[in-house]
Amino acid sequence: MKPQPEHNELAIDVTGLVKRFGDKTVVNGVDIHMPEGRVWGFLGPNGSGKTTTIRMICGLLEPSAGEGTCLGYNIRREANQIKLATGYMTQRFSFWEDLSLRENLEFVARLYNLRPRRTVVDETLEKLGLQHRQHQLCGELSGGWKQRLALAAVTMHKPRLLLLDEPTAGVDPQARREFWDEIHLLTQQGLTVLVSTHYMDEAERCDEIVYLAHGELITQGTVDAVVRESRLITFQARGKGVRQLAPTLKGKPGLEHIAYFGSALHVSGKHRELMLQSLNPSFQDGIQWEEISPSLEDVFISLMVDAGVDKRAYE
Repeated sequence: MKPQPEHNELAIDVTGLVKRFGDKTVVNGVDIHMPEGRVWGFLGPNGSGKTTTIRMICGLLEPSAGEGTCLGYNIRREANQIKLATGYMTQRFSFWEDLSLRENLEFVARLYNLRPRRTVVDETLEKLGLQHRQHQLCGELSGGWKQRLALAAVTMHKPRLLLLDEPTAGVDPQARREFWDEIHLLTQQGLTVLVSTHYMDEAERCDEIVYLAHGELITQGTVDAVVRESRLITFQARGKGVRQLAPTLKGKPGLEHIAYFGSALHVSGKHRELMLQSLNPSFQDGIQWEEISPSLEDVFISLMVDAGVDKRAYE
């Protein structure tokens, strides 16, 4: 393997990424310029091209068009070097359930030729608090412990880039929080993280987010910047009978989407005066209306609506 490239302030620097499968374009012209040592969130509806984009970046899929580098390596010519310097955690648990935690980690250590193998495995188990479970079969683990094992396995070889594909799906809130605490500790050591997620609270933990829809990049930036640039206006209603309001508001001018948030109703759009005209009949006793800052979830829903129907399905 050729020597590791010199420090490059951009961990990912790709332009015009396209991926076609036959006549179907799955990813179309995605640009990403991602600094080292940060956490980037990939958002978008199912089938938006998140996983395909991640696989092109880390050398698992060759782009149909586009160029760029990952960790200073060319994504086309140096895919093997990228793979060796990357940890990739898939959505589904991808280790052997009929082997123990230690046996799984020992196998991964052999794949990367890590030495001294026993010491590396011992240190990995201790670092993530898995020593007391090391002889337990993986098939007996809860979702949270499987997730912790997977994270240990994909970081054993000390990668410079960590790619996480919906890593906390089906995991309880406490395990998700502990997982994210570990991710931010790793970034303090210089690791760069790219994570795809559907959880808005996880997206808000990222330094920057990228939103994909129908294979195209719609927006990117910090959470605050994405919310601000959406130009979304949100009104919140609380009070007795608020749940009966939604059917009466749907389809009215200026009210682009309506959603429940706990006991409150959020109504969003981009034209304040038009929205107020449509909402005016619902300004009644027992219901309190106020304009609030839109949440990331409000923006996410708005972006989905703006993106419209996925025309790729009809190509």
